[in-house]
Amino acid sequence: MMPFALLHRDGADHVEVLTGDVITVATLAEIPVERGRETLALIPHRQIAERGFACVDDGTPLECLLIKERGALPLSAFPPGELTLTPGGFDLSDQEYGEIVEAVLRDEIGHGEGANFVIHRVFEASVEGDPVEAARAAFGRLLAGEQGTYWTFLVHTGTRTLVGATPERHVSVADGITMMNPISGTFRHGDDRDLLDFLADPKEIEELYMVLDEELKMMAKVAEHGGQVAGPYLKRMAHLTHTEYLLAGRGSLDVREVLRETMFAPTVTGSPIENACRVIARHERRGRGYYGGVLALLGHDDEGRQTLDAPILIRTAEIFPDGRLRVPVGATLVRHSTAGGEIAETHAKAAGVLVALGAQGRAAFPVRVELESPEVRAALAARNHDLARFWLDSRAPGALTVPALDGRTAVIVDGEDTFTAMLAHQLKALGLTVEVVPWQRFDALREADLVVVGPGPGDPDDLTDPKMAVLRDLVADLLAARRPLLGVCLGHEILAVLLGLPLHRRDSPYQGLARDVELFGRTRRVGFYSSFAAMSDADVLDSPLGRVEIARDRQDGTVHALRGPGFAGVQFHPESVLSRDGVAVLGEILPALMSGVVSPAANG
Repeated sequence: MMPFALLHRDGADHVEVLTGDVITVATLAEIPVERGRETLALIPHRQIAERGFACVDDGTPLECLLIKERGALPLSAFPPGELTLTPGGFDLSDQEYGEIVEAVLRDEIGHGEGANFVIHRVFEASVEGDPVEAARAAFGRLLAGEQGTYWTFLVHTGTRTLVGATPERHVSVADGITMMNPISGTFRHGDDRDLLDFLADPKEIEELYMVLDEELKMMAKVAEHGGQVAGPYLKRMAHLTHTEYLLAGRGSLDVREVLRETMFAPTVTGSPIENACRVIARHERRGRGYYGGVLALLGHDDEGRQTLDAPILIRTAEIFPDGRLRVPVGATLVRHSTAGGEIAETHAKAAGVLVALGAQGRAAFPVRVELESPEVRAALAARNHDLARFWLDSRAPGALTVPALDGRTAVIVDGEDTFTAMLAHQLKALGLTVEVVPWQRFDALREADLVVVGPGPGDPDDLTDPKMAVLRDLVADLLAARRPLLGVCLGHEILAVLLGLPLHRRDSPYQGLARDVELFGRTRRVGFYSSFAAMSDADVLDSPLGRVEIARDRQDGTVHALRGPGFAGVQFHPESVLSRDGVAVLGEILPALMSGVVSPAANG
């Protein structure tokens, strides 16, 4: 059978029918993007290795449908079909999956390895009869029975068949605008709690904030001024309702580079993404196939500009020529997670696909609060009350420039957390010229008016970790040379240790947590992503480098920030969407730091 794809995109009254030839390529850069011909690329999780990130390589190919013919058919041309599915089950039992969840919460999030991680399991069964006809039947059932999807699709490459209804746009490019769509938080229709309880649940709120931050990191690399945030919104599907944001920014990168820089969505990996990939490989110990990868339709518009539309491969079944069927699903683990809750979430996420395939009886659950009620709209609007307006509002160029910083230069040392890309946009908005450099390639002799030692995962006291050893030496050298230095999160922790402050692992991780804290005489709302904190029982520290002013928690002595002659450190992330006052804090700290002037309070 000739390779083909059936696509129904959100809001369309028809199904796109694409046919052509299939080729296999090794890298994203090899995906054909030719004027006059579209390409539909099927991108597996293993391509994450192109970014140098860890993965279990299962050999799943990057296949491209080179579209020769395009047509359209009405939705009525694809009625729900009949198919027979043998009894099946998850490859990991609930007990086995729950044990992995508990291990990730304890050993990874609890030890500062990241804020959230997505662990998947796979429902397995078999279809009877012709696999492609079974997929057609499933496609019709998904069209009829699912709602709120971004793409409903069937792709047959000749050797593999995928059919699904994915709710989530990963990334798109049209009219020079790049867009992403982080979706997180899951309300299961029929839950004992109602929708307003779900919208007020701290776990669900923080889960969405964290993936919003992570996708803002990606937008910061592919859009000229980072991403602007719209939302939150509700996305209602047949069995689930999710919360979501939209991100948009103007960009000019080749669409294949956009795909590369955004591999893969935090909603299917975690954050920070580089370490999330390590955690996934460590705990899953098997390949993911196409789960969490993307379908990507690449082409050009009438003006010759490149276009991209790429949904995430979730809520998808893969059917093999011998009739075997796989439905991978995952749950996002955060500090509030429980094994039971995440097990239930994987069952619910699989339900939409399994119902379409005939694996479970159809059930209709009422949503107990109307999605458009004033109470729901108010609950959604309240989620933005304490977020950073830097990412939510548009503004004129130069509106935030600080005269003392205008035209100065900064280099940010990236400790394996692309929060540094967001931080770069904030520093640029304040007037600085900024360069971001990986920790492995920073040259201490590099000229800059300011060096920012940025965030990253891991234990800052673990000197067997090459990154920690290098960063500690770097901070020590910068202090000795009296070069202006700002430490952020991990960089702050290393700075604090070198100043003689002890480091403490928090009893409960501060991952994706916003707090009002006292910073040098002012209350500021800032966001934390950390499992460690420096400790101090005094507001001033006498160090060989001079007197250091310390902003600390009065109850437990944890250090939120410090500043001294020519250096400063903040435990929180001023660049995070959770840091309502992040830009203001940078605008206050940096001018004095870079001029060598310390506040009168710090001088006693």
